Amino acid sequence: MQQIINFLIRNKTTLLYLLLLFISLIFTVQSHSYHRSTFFNSANWVSGNIFQTSSNISSYFGLREENNSLLEENRELRNQLFNLTLRDSLELDTTGLQYSILTGRIIKNSYTNKKNYLTINLGSEQGVVQDMGVITAKGILGIVEASSAKYANVQSILNTNSNINAKIKNTNYFGSLTWNGSDFTTVQLEDIPRLVPLMVGDTIVTGAMSSIFPENIPIGVIKKFDLNTSQSFYQIDVGLFNDMTNIRNVYLIGNLDRAEILELQTSIEDGQE
Repeated sequence: MQQIINFLIRNKTTLLYLLLLFISLIFTVQSHSYHRSTFFNSANWVSGNIFQTSSNISSYFGLREENNSLLEENRELRNQLFNLTLRDSLELDTTGLQYSILTGRIIKNSYTNKKNYLTINLGSEQGVVQDMGVITAKGILGIVEASSAKYANVQSILNTNSNINAKIKNTNYFGSLTWNGSDFTTVQLEDIPRLVPLMVGDTIVTGAMSSIFPENIPIGVIKKFDLNTSQSFYQIDVGLFNDMTNIRNVYLIGNLDRAEILELQTSIEDGQE
């Protein structure tokens, strides 16, 4: 208390000056409309900027929560879309779902090797199993190869062992999507017959012959194609929609009927031997 009193005594002249200045400002603002308007406009500008800065800071720290909310909303929409499309095309019972959707994040990504893999932050505890399809909002990324309790290893589409059923959009011409290991922006579509009319810019999507991916998930567009006169099939380069060097959030697609489909196919193959 004594220190406060000593401070007031030492600075009494300065404090008195500030007090009188404050009082004079109040009288000036109250007695002149111009000064009053200027004061309140300035006060509003200062308070507005403070509130805006505060809002920006709050928004920044809330981005992750908002992003997670959007991912969850997109997951549910994709879940409905894949299953709705299937019901419409096959007239399935609307109470049955064929596909389940999970959301996750890439924590490790490679794209410069011949055999590239990705690691995601979901594992068997979250329902991840082998052969789940992995996509982004732009297109496919790869297929789950193995999973631990909390993480999963994904064979990238940029893997020379990758082989995914794909087709030309709005047609029934399908082939095998592979990668020759030379360019991380481009994959190859094989087994498209020479009689098929092609154009640079045609969209390539997943085909209906896969038990992993639903039909019509985007992949990329035709960059160029060649036809060797001695061969019956095109050599097609497909530019990927995904920027494989910059991917973060992903969706995992599980085909709930995959085991039944594979069992049926195996029984047919065994019967032909």
